[in-house]
Amino acid sequence: MMVFEEHADTVVTPVVNADKQPAYPISSVGNALRLLLMFRDEPRLRLSDVAKSLGVSTSTAHRLLAMLQSYDFVRQIEGDRTYVAGPVFVDLGLAAVRGMDIRVHARPILADLAVLLNETVHLAQLEGKNVRYLIGAEGANALRVTDRTGQVTPAHTSATGRALLADLPDDRLELILAELEAEGVDVPALRDELEEIRQRGYALNFRPDDVASMATTVRDQNDQTVAAINAVGPTSRMYQRDQVHVARQLHAAAAKLEAVLRTVPQS
Repeated sequence: MMVFEEHADTVVTPVVNADKQPAYPISSVGNALRLLLMFRDEPRLRLSDVAKSLGVSTSTAHRLLAMLQSYDFVRQIEGDRTYVAGPVFVDLGLAAVRGMDIRVHARPILADLAVLLNETVHLAQLEGKNVRYLIGAEGANALRVTDRTGQVTPAHTSATGRALLADLPDDRLELILAELEAEGVDVPALRDELEEIRQRGYALNFRPDDVASMATTVRDQNDQTVAAINAVGPTSRMYQRDQVHVARQLHAAAAKLEAVLRTVPQS
């Protein structure tokens, strides 16, 4: 972790936490990184500011700035000898947005869906042959399924996991099915169910412990499946519901999330 101390002359000096230092630090790399961090708080830096903050000579500071400038990390303002952040910082910022956790985008959509269906809902992603529940929201029913956020389960055992498996490219799916077959899973029956999911547009699962769930997938701007949204509740209540209605609400929530993901800048 790095913190900053501001001195009376307004030059910002990055202070490195000694506990986080690598065993074999490279001073030139460290100085370059400290210099980059200075632009986080100061829009413009003079050569003398850099030299003083880093505790190096002006010639060393100039070489550091010249190297960073050659890679567009910084640029020099003509006429006033100051340096500002370069275009690469913008690119890095867009990359951070692209990599933003899908949970940030999904949270309000799931909250609305939980209220609409009055059931517990989740966002989940595939991890190999398993499914991880990333985030959830609970309905207001006194009798409801608890939020499963953080849990990891075999994908083929849940509606959420099977919805994700059904959307996999053939090569990836075959690798997973081969593993499952070696574990004794009835792969022919699973293949049939995955095909039914593709035809129906959503997955269904009725568990013996009086829990039923429905799920549909979410795709990104490249039409790649990146997650699934489910609704889960007591079988007695879910079974009585109009499954088409629940499926439509799941699809609508997925479409909202997909619309948000399409606004995320692409590389």
